[in-house]
Amino acid sequence: MNIKIPMKNGNLLNKYTKHTDNQYKENGRPSISFPVDIDNIPADTKSLAFSLTDLDSIPVCGFEWIHWIGANIDPEIRHIPENAAKNHSIEYDHGYNSLAGSLLNMKSDPMSLGYVGPTPPNKKHNYTFTVYALDKKIDLNNGFWYNEMIHKMNGHIIEQEVLNLPVEK
Repeated sequence: MNIKIPMKNGNLLNKYTKHTDNQYKENGRPSISFPVDIDNIPADTKSLAFSLTDLDSIPVCGFEWIHWIGANIDPEIRHIPENAAKNHSIEYDHGYNSLAGSLLNMKSDPMSLGYVGPTPPNKKHNYTFTVYALDKKIDLNNGFWYNEMIHKMNGHIIEQEVLNLPVEK
């Protein structure tokens, strides 16, 4: 599989991060999800899933920050459009990001389900975007947690592709 995401000078475009204009923010956070192109999906793929996480957040907040997760994307879809997390331009199951967790307890905030963009607080962070090709649709619905997705995918991952998305402080 190959993943393509808009980048400039090796970094995720500012439009999808804390460096965006206020028109692309909600409650002060970046809210427009980036487009994704996926090529060379294995022929036996029954569904796709993805995750955008920040391992560099562990020293800052004590855990891997979840920015965006999704599951059960039709493998015929080769393009996830910009802002698909909010405008539902393609069909997939949306998972909770870290805003919904018990640490912040913002589950009622609309930003907690779907995309919340990178906002590195202390230095450049390297965000990890992973696409999974699965041999079946996994039993998830809107409002699932990342660990649920990982457990449901166990034994069903045909292939996965990882892309590093750096974002400057």
